[in-house]
Amino acid sequence: QTRIADMNRFAPEETSFKALFFGRHGQGYRAVINLFSLLSRHYSRISGDAEITWGPDPLLTSLGMDQAKQVRAACSAEIPHGIPVPQRCYSSPLDRALTTWRITLSEDDILGPRETRRVLVLEAREFIAHWEKHQDFRETYGEHTCDKRHPLSVIQHSFPPPTYEYEIGMSEEDVLYRSEERESEDHVIERAISVLDRTFDVVDDTFISMTGHGGIINGFLRGMGHGYYSLPTGGEFENRVHK
Repeated sequence: QTRIADMNRFAPEETSFKALFFGRHGQGYRAVINLFSLLSRHYSRISGDAEITWGPDPLLTSLGMDQAKQVRAACSAEIPHGIPVPQRCYSSPLDRALTTWRITLSEDDILGPRETRRVLVLEAREFIAHWEKHQDFRETYGEHTCDKRHPLSVIQHSFPPPTYEYEIGMSEEDVLYRSEERESEDHVIERAISVLDRTFDVVDDTFISMTGHGGIINGFLRGMGHGYYSLPTGGEFENRVHK
């Protein structure tokens, strides 16, 4: 913490440094199909079978919940040794990401008193001048039913304000999902850079938690000039970035 504070103190004008903690959601039911099916492309386009439902927006498996608890335990163990506590939290609007954030950072006292805990749920940014909505923090969308989100009212019922703050501009229905078209990797990177730009332009906090998905996390990494990294479900790592 002292080092990054010094970096910001002596940084050139209009330059700042932040530490981003990227966390991938725990295992969801869609991942179970990936593990056991050689026909995952077929199954990714349907919502379930006789035993498991994995779309839209599947829940965490029991393993996924355990993975989130393990991350929480690791964070709690490091706090006495000086690991920075996130000052601001972002999450994807998909259930598996929000549940992971709740288990990891909201069920204990990692973020301080319960009444002060907040996570900003990011999906759409609205530019008033152009009346356009640009998708930001959700997973790569299209084709895969697991990446189609629930209606906003359903999400808010499971994850109610004020702890969960929903960005202005998020539509009730998922207007992005296309059953026959998958978002390109280049567009995912573009969305990730948009989040980073906004984070540096309007956020003063230094230590920021981002709970999301493998696709968008790699969008962040590639947008910052890193190579591809296969972060496992329930995985988390820190990246220092400046602008």
